[in-house]
Amino acid sequence: SLSTRHCPWKMNQLPPRSPVASPVSESTNSRVEALDNLSMDSFWLEVENIKQSAEAEQEECSLADVKTQEEGEAEAEWLQDAGLSELLGDAGSEQDNLVLLSTLTRTQAAAVQRRLDTYSRSRRRRNKQPVRDVRDIFAVASSEDTAAEKEESSPDPLWQNLRTSNTQRKTQDYSCTVRNPGKEEVFNMDVAYSEQAAVLLKGSLLSESRKLKDGNALTRFKIPKGRLGVTRIGDLSAQDMKKIPTLALIELTALCDILGFELKRNKAAKLKTTEKRLFGVPLNTLLENDQKLLPNTKVPLLLQALLSCLEKRGLETEGILRVSGSQTRIKSLEQKLERDFYSGLFRWDEVHQNDVSGLLKRFIRELPAPLLTAEYLPAFAAVQNIPDLKQRLQALNLLILILPESNRNTLKALLEFLSKVVARENNNKMNLWNVSTVMAPNLFMHKGLPNKIPEGKEKQLAEGAADVVRMMIHYQDLLWTVSSFLVAQVRKLNESNSKRYQFCDKRIKNLLRKIHADKDKVEKNQGEPSKIVKVHASLLLKDSLEVHLNNATRVADVLRQFQKNLCQNGWNIVNTVNLLKCNNSMECTNLLLYEVGGNIGEHCLDPDTYLLDLYHINPHAEWIIKQNPSYPRMF
Repeated sequence: SLSTRHCPWKMNQLPPRSPVASPVSESTNSRVEALDNLSMDSFWLEVENIKQSAEAEQEECSLADVKTQEEGEAEAEWLQDAGLSELLGDAGSEQDNLVLLSTLTRTQAAAVQRRLDTYSRSRRRRNKQPVRDVRDIFAVASSEDTAAEKEESSPDPLWQNLRTSNTQRKTQDYSCTVRNPGKEEVFNMDVAYSEQAAVLLKGSLLSESRKLKDGNALTRFKIPKGRLGVTRIGDLSAQDMKKIPTLALIELTALCDILGFELKRNKAAKLKTTEKRLFGVPLNTLLENDQKLLPNTKVPLLLQALLSCLEKRGLETEGILRVSGSQTRIKSLEQKLERDFYSGLFRWDEVHQNDVSGLLKRFIRELPAPLLTAEYLPAFAAVQNIPDLKQRLQALNLLILILPESNRNTLKALLEFLSKVVARENNNKMNLWNVSTVMAPNLFMHKGLPNKIPEGKEKQLAEGAADVVRMMIHYQDLLWTVSSFLVAQVRKLNESNSKRYQFCDKRIKNLLRKIHADKDKVEKNQGEPSKIVKVHASLLLKDSLEVHLNNATRVADVLRQFQKNLCQNGWNIVNTVNLLKCNNSMECTNLLLYEVGGNIGEHCLDPDTYLLDLYHINPHAEWIIKQNPSYPRMF
């Protein structure tokens, strides 16, 4: 097989383990052994194709220099990305930090405190006192005092648990990837992942994983629907989604801390600008240009055209994606697309399917920054080092939420197409593993990231990268879900904007105890057992719908009642025309109920949401019925 050391495009190196973490080579090796029966030929063939393409265009394949960060720089960048830049001494409102900190769990707060301590120590070592000392805000004691405080005072169980976790990990059997293959397991999104991991660590329950017997078997996970239903990416308003990445970053860091992994992030590499209009153009630039033609475009039009062409004529083609088209033809087609795509003169029906798949992979590789982003590509690669499958998926879920919206939408479009390829496996001979091994080099190898692979690690890293792609394809519905605990934190952020917490305690954990104690007092007040509310449908009706809520009333019940009244009571319908019908009865799936205002911006509700529970959580919201945007317009 071809070693990536001979390729000018290097596989991104995995981040090193944290000094406090114990090796997990046994678990990684067991997973690799389990995958031995799954051929990696497609991976190395794809690497060879990429190598040949790069060699033909050496001028486009120069590697960017990645600067080594000084001590404290990584923590400073992390605090900025986590929405806590004011703690670094920048001008800004201290209240914004307090609002964010008021939403954190204990494991998340510990992650923030750890990075504040490291940043503060690094500044003192360099004798560069920050403009605003972190200790002035948090009253953080010196490292010696802090250590003494932890030993002498009654320590927080979390800190105590973290201090002893290294010893515990050394004796634990981190087995491999799949627990109970073929059996459905619960995927809890109500409790923060880091809190779940802390509980497992405390009880030494992280050894329940079983070795993978069948390389193609993947555990089925089910997200249990709580009383508030499930929230998917896209259900929240843009305003609220902007809060999710910072919360997800803090949670991912806390999870990695509990598991003993150091979360490393690259600096974005600066590449040469291009005069091209399609290939090698930043995603945001592509979308800005496309939106001038089609407003609200969320996925580049070129990518949509490539995927559409392959879906129409390539899904049944044997070896699609694996069998490479002609490099000469692909380069010629790229030039024709640059010239004719936006004018509509490009003839897709004259292009061979294998050449289209080559263009697709080339489009992904030629992006100036990796689709998974230069900053977080190391973290995506590091997911393979987490021994437990459920925790790998938790980390992936958070990474997906951290991605910029344009990257996330583009990745989802790609993964949906790859799922369709796998679904036609009987005809195209491309199963999930085949597709994953072909696509992994295109997602994890990038000319802007020159990191070298450690000697002898090529096979392990290649299989790990393919396994991450396999998880993203297979579990994409789960990965594109916004955890209930994150939605709750968004609500808390919105609520806390009007509150003023005084920072007079010594550590973040003390502030959190006060805040959560206040929260518990509020939650003990039971809401009414029933309630009459009004549901609006201003785009459909002049009248509002009066709904009597009890403990059993769900969103789906309200939508059915709304449609029943439409048909029987002859309500005054605005723009009365084609309400979507099916077999002469009203079809309810073309209508959605939104929660608007109060402690949320706008939230498309799961049909199984219990509305009285939601009312108690957000009593000041309005409820509005709207048409499902995925259905044809009714008016």
